[in-house]
Amino acid sequence: MIKSTPILEAKNLKVERGGTLLLDVPSLSIDKGEILALIGPNGAGKTTLLQTLSYLSKPFQGEIFFKGENVNSVCPVFEYRRKLAMVFQEPLLFDTTVFNNVASGLKIRGMRRNEIRDRVIEQLDRFGISHLSHRSAKTLSGGEAQRTNLARAFALQPEILLLDEPFASLDPPTRESLMEDLEHILCQTQTTAILATHDRMEALRLSDRIAVMNVGKILQIGSPSNVMNQPLDEFIASFVGVETILPGKVVKKNGGSFLASVSGKEIEAVGEVHLGETVILCIRPENVILSAHLSKETTSVRNVFQGKIERIVPFGLYQKVQLGCGFPLVAYVTNHSLEELSLTEGKEVRASFKATAIHVVRKGES
Repeated sequence: MIKSTPILEAKNLKVERGGTLLLDVPSLSIDKGEILALIGPNGAGKTTLLQTLSYLSKPFQGEIFFKGENVNSVCPVFEYRRKLAMVFQEPLLFDTTVFNNVASGLKIRGMRRNEIRDRVIEQLDRFGISHLSHRSAKTLSGGEAQRTNLARAFALQPEILLLDEPFASLDPPTRESLMEDLEHILCQTQTTAILATHDRMEALRLSDRIAVMNVGKILQIGSPSNVMNQPLDEFIASFVGVETILPGKVVKKNGGSFLASVSGKEIEAVGEVHLGETVILCIRPENVILSAHLSKETTSVRNVFQGKIERIVPFGLYQKVQLGCGFPLVAYVTNHSLEELSLTEGKEVRASFKATAIHVVRKGES
């Protein structure tokens, strides 16, 4: 099977300012219709990468290819940028009506009045802001302004949409509503998109692939499931929601499983390791099960530990329970389970997790 040419490809991208290397991406490719999420902390290089890919950040080293053609060599930068649309965290709107803001990019491109009108009406309706058509942009709420901003971008019918933290400044209900609409519209239009965010839940919900960035580099890229469940190192694990990260030493092997000593406790995990090797055990909180019964129960789960609840923190739809089991352990429970198990700080409970639920990062022999 012949692999299709990526719609966007970058090679050896580097951005340096004042002697500091802000971006270092040896290779990156995005397929047509794909949604790629860039996640990472503030200063990770997400915005710099977006601006470089859109030729807003210059100068830079490296090459960018659009549909296989070298931008600025075969494909002129002006023509390339007409294929893109970028949406920033803060909507940059003109002091005019919502209709005129959505139409602004089309007017700059010299489109006919009737076509402009049809496209604007389509996008106003798509983003649920038709009733705001004649409203001044100065009077809009944050959510309405971002809907206008997105409508303006989609009116251009871009082949690639670049989104830089588009939900970051919105309140939770507004963010949820707009994210739901954008998810539907991206699917409906099959628009290729690159989304920069520090929110892993946004990335999980919207993307086909996730790239974890830090200090200007892409540390790991893959499917959401791959990145979330098989992080390559401790930094990635902590950023993608692995609440329990335990260093240990392999003390026993048995076929495809092994025992690791962690703070004097032995935890069973699965993987190919060597005796004496240092490993990092990554346990997601949703894979930890709590029981109020301290007596031994018949179970196939090999990792069962008694621990004391040190803290309970509300965490959206869940409660985050922090335990001391001789080592720190975090579990998520529903509000219903919290009440049913009568979980309170200071209470002794039993915590269990499967050996197969542990992701193992190998650190080498010591």
